[in-house]
Amino acid sequence: MAEKALHGVNLTGWLTLEPWVTPELFSGSGALDEPSLITSLGAKGYREVVRRHRARFLTKDDFSRIASRGFNAVRLPVPWYVFGESGPNPGPYLGCIDEVDQALEWAEEIDLKVVFALAVNPGVPGDEETWNNFTDDRGIRENALWVLSQLSSRYASRMGFYGIEVADDARIQTRRGLGVTDGMPGHLLRNYYRAAYDRVREAAGPDPVVIIPDAGMPTDWRRFMAQRQYQNVWLDCHLDKPSAIMADMGYAPGASTLGVRHIMAAIHRHIREDQRSGLPVMVGKWSSALPIADAAMTPEGRVALERIYSSEQLTAYEKLPAWFFQTWKTTGRLSSWDARVALSSFERGLICS
Repeated sequence: MAEKALHGVNLTGWLTLEPWVTPELFSGSGALDEPSLITSLGAKGYREVVRRHRARFLTKDDFSRIASRGFNAVRLPVPWYVFGESGPNPGPYLGCIDEVDQALEWAEEIDLKVVFALAVNPGVPGDEETWNNFTDDRGIRENALWVLSQLSSRYASRMGFYGIEVADDARIQTRRGLGVTDGMPGHLLRNYYRAAYDRVREAAGPDPVVIIPDAGMPTDWRRFMAQRQYQNVWLDCHLDKPSAIMADMGYAPGASTLGVRHIMAAIHRHIREDQRSGLPVMVGKWSSALPIADAAMTPEGRVALERIYSSEQLTAYEKLPAWFFQTWKTTGRLSSWDARVALSSFERGLICS
């Protein structure tokens, strides 16, 4: 296991489709997500689109460019249907285990580390179709655990396999006044995390890092997995959406008008709360995107402000064991989200320090 901190990029929108990453794949279909794209194109048309996309969107050249830019790792979201017909209930979705194998080979050739993230989002609004039976041990929850076990076993001896995140994102249900927010009950999510840890350790031994999302609730993890039997566990926080960060920290909806200083204060507070868990904390997703609305700001001024924001974040994360920018590539070269654009003006030393 490498001791150097991981500074990398997400490979979002490659093995699973994301309309904000590749909007052209959804154009004219009326679809806003992958399940509705299947409905629009039909299973055969969808599979043709996916095959072309996976073959072209990311190549060996992208991995070389990632390394040459100074990054030493990638975070790869892997869909629950990765094993296709050899896995649990893929339905119309197309498996991609060959692409995962290829990605690891490309990474190892240039000494990039790979963190896999199982692309499931328990409790996150909008993912109900996939996770509505998550509490059923015989259903989707067990399928997710099976995939984690198979991936861990398959890559246990590979030099490029650094760790695996047991969900891409998660959201805990919390009480607000007389009601409760969207999300998964905390005890069920914790039970899943414990079971996922056991599956990874049984399949791959003690070396790979097991990563758990903080589910947007950094205060909920104190003493969790603090027992001696849990080793090499990291807590992941996602800080790519500043408006959500401010909301999670208890700021009013008007926080979108606040400046970089207020947002960075919320980010520092979020990380400190996560660190009180006693687990190493990584940032699985961050971006240059700012929610600040100012009609008087010129495009050049916004670019300059986003560069300041990025620089502040790089400083804030420098002592963490890992961070991953969201994301390496978008077909529209989105300036706040595409690392090739957002971090292009930063010296290589700031990234690989």
